Amino acid sequence: MITGKLFTWLDGRGRYFITTMVLLTVALALGNQVFAPDHPLHVPTFVISLFGKYLCYALLALAIDLVWGFCGVLSLGHGAFFAIGGYAMGMYLMRQIGSRGVYGDPILPDFMVFLNWPELPWYWYGFDHFGFALVMALLAPATLAFIFGWFAFRSRVTGVYLSIITQAMTFALMLAFFRNDMGFGGNNGLTDFKDILGFDIQSNGTRVVLFMASSAAVIGGYLLALAIVRSKFGKILVAVRDAEARTRFLGYRVENYKLFVWTVSAAMAGLAGALYVPQIGIINPSEFSPANSIEAVVWVAVGGRGTLIGAIIGAGFVNAAKTLLTGFLPEIWLFALGGLFIAVTLAFPKGILGLFDTWRQARPQARRPESGAATKGENQ
Repeated sequence: MITGKLFTWLDGRGRYFITTMVLLTVALALGNQVFAPDHPLHVPTFVISLFGKYLCYALLALAIDLVWGFCGVLSLGHGAFFAIGGYAMGMYLMRQIGSRGVYGDPILPDFMVFLNWPELPWYWYGFDHFGFALVMALLAPATLAFIFGWFAFRSRVTGVYLSIITQAMTFALMLAFFRNDMGFGGNNGLTDFKDILGFDIQSNGTRVVLFMASSAAVIGGYLLALAIVRSKFGKILVAVRDAEARTRFLGYRVENYKLFVWTVSAAMAGLAGALYVPQIGIINPSEFSPANSIEAVVWVAVGGRGTLIGAIIGAGFVNAAKTLLTGFLPEIWLFALGGLFIAVTLAFPKGILGLFDTWRQARPQARRPESGAATKGENQ
């Protein structure tokens, strides 16, 4: 009943996207769990982890598209929200190591023992529970975004100035997390995870479950974003994007609309980071790097800004290309990424999804003259 109503509410593209996601997820999971390693249909565990990473990036791109594509807020700092969510999950995973760590202390993480910390810092309390860590992975980036947005949007900072401030925010956080006295592992970060919810984090079954959870998060994030942009609230967001001054003149509190969608987007990015860390096995301050946030914006631009599905496609396409190029020709990846961004800006500003729409609309127009000429010949 619920599934039927959902598919009725979705348009054709949304139904196709969700169906494809579900089928691809099930096929990869079954390929890993059902077929033996020597079977031609077997899907290796490293492929499962790779696709899980791509899905986490897709959720991050979706979060950026929500604020940039539909609200006109270009964020160059969403990597900060992604990293904070990752650290929240990393703290939980570190607490699960216990006496199996290098230094064997069941209370303090290894890096704290090495640095002679006398006791566990207060902000680590509660992270021995998965539920608390998951809530903090959503709440911590959302709170940071709310505080940041409260001051920025009410000060009416817009355009390139806001983008620069978001970039400064993530750079400042990167410098802070590099410090050993912050209590987050310094430049080494958090790593050497053992268990998650009592299951071996390196096992095939756990990897598959994390991959499926990432897929479900992308589908859930897409449905949430779609519900927002299709509502009256979403129409006002588009009005803010296209004519902010006029929307404000009509009596709408523009800053409130921006603040809400900005906070929701940060929570989505935090969830992406929380799913990313157990699959990658490490979280360190390099995830705060402004370059990561800029690259995520490129994913959205390549896929198609303001389309939601395009952001997901762009994240998968760019990161798959990155995996291939860095494996064979690592020195040219940055040049390829820059060239791709220039090509998107100049040749197809609507991204991959925009190119597909243009091609699909051109096909019937190309057929009409032929059918008209044939009809004319028959009449003669």
